[in-house]
Amino acid sequence: MPGINHANAPVVLDIPPVQFREFEFGEYVVSFGEFREDADPEPFFKGLPDDRCQCPHFGYVLEGEISFRFADRVETFHAGDAFYAAPGHTPVVTAGSKVVEFSPTEASRQTAEVMTANLTAAMGAAQ
Repeated sequence: MPGINHANAPVVLDIPPVQFREFEFGEYVVSFGEFREDADPEPFFKGLPDDRCQCPHFGYVLEGEISFRFADRVETFHAGDAFYAAPGHTPVVTAGSKVVEFSPTEASRQTAEVMTANLTAAMGAAQ
């Protein structure tokens, strides 16, 4: 059975507020996220249905906290909590937080494509 840990997973995003390391296991992706600053990536979901992440995530908060905003509620998880974020959310993460997430590969790819385009556009506009 294959395995991966934070140190061995390839870095897929490393910008001042966050670092993500990911590895694909067939139909699922495992992501290790470290948040150096408070992060509210809501603008980067523009273009997805309802401008929200449509990829479900199962995860575990190693340190800090993560919240998921839905149209009708906010769900917050702290260090030591396992979580499920259903489709239709936007995350908010506090500085110093570390999370591990497991997500369906195809839904994760679709979300990443939109977020990458929005992030690239925002970085170009900032220069």
